[in-house]
Amino acid sequence: MALRIWLARISLGALAALLALPALGCGSRSARGEVNSSRRLGERQLELGNRQADRGDFEGALFFIDEALLQGVLADDAGLRARAGLSRGNVLFYLRRQDEAEAVWADALAEAGRSGSRELLALARVHIARGRLLSPGGGAHAAAVRDEVAADRALLRGRGFVAFSWTVTARAEAELGRFAEAEAAARQSLRIHERNRQLELAAFDWFSIASFRSRSGDFAGARQALEASIALDRRVENSWGLASSWRAMGDVETRAGNPAAAAAAYARSAEIFAAMGDAAAAEESLSRSP
Repeated sequence: MALRIWLARISLGALAALLALPALGCGSRSARGEVNSSRRLGERQLELGNRQADRGDFEGALFFIDEALLQGVLADDAGLRARAGLSRGNVLFYLRRQDEAEAVWADALAEAGRSGSRELLALARVHIARGRLLSPGGGAHAAAVRDEVAADRALLRGRGFVAFSWTVTARAEAELGRFAEAEAAARQSLRIHERNRQLELAAFDWFSIASFRSRSGDFAGARQALEASIALDRRVENSWGLASSWRAMGDVETRAGNPAAAAAAYARSAEIFAAMGDAAAAEESLSRSP
């Protein structure tokens, strides 16, 4: 399964993981009970930005996330600034603007320190470790990233934060060629997302499991996992996830030696991307057809 597709969905999944999480360092009301309008607006903008990113609209995501950062500055809220920075770094990383992403994550780490939240500091470190893992040559850091994330996971209380850390662990295990361990880690994330009824994120977990199975040569298992991912994305009408999974299905069928099934999967992926207005992605799917 192509790395770029896995990168796309893990970046999006990481962004979406911040949606249902505690607003660390960002109360919605003051001591007197008045509405803190800057913070509330910032939280709403961050939610919208994460949602746009999870649907593949990265320019729209940056617009809303930058608005969230602005409200964090206006309220001088380090927690909001940190979480918005983590989201912004994720989008930039997916857009291949790696140097910018790393600088934004570094700023977010500093803001997390100012917030006084050990949990937010740990979350920022997990994001930075994931960026290191997914960078060119990052596989050489897989064992260190796995161990670092395990240590930081002990500081995470929010279930969504914990789930995100397991997705990073899963990727690290896969880079080490430990595909059974990678799937076990992804299933830890899957259990949390299913319990929280976060179906888009559960779909991403199945997508990851499909990748691990495909890389280990279990094409039937990869096909089953992608079918589970597609079923969930259909329920929430996540077009980006559907198009990505159908493209990955084409990759699996190609590796399994089923050219007709691969061509059909690539065509379906291209149709969805085209309907989304992403002609380049549609062309990429079709270009893989045998």
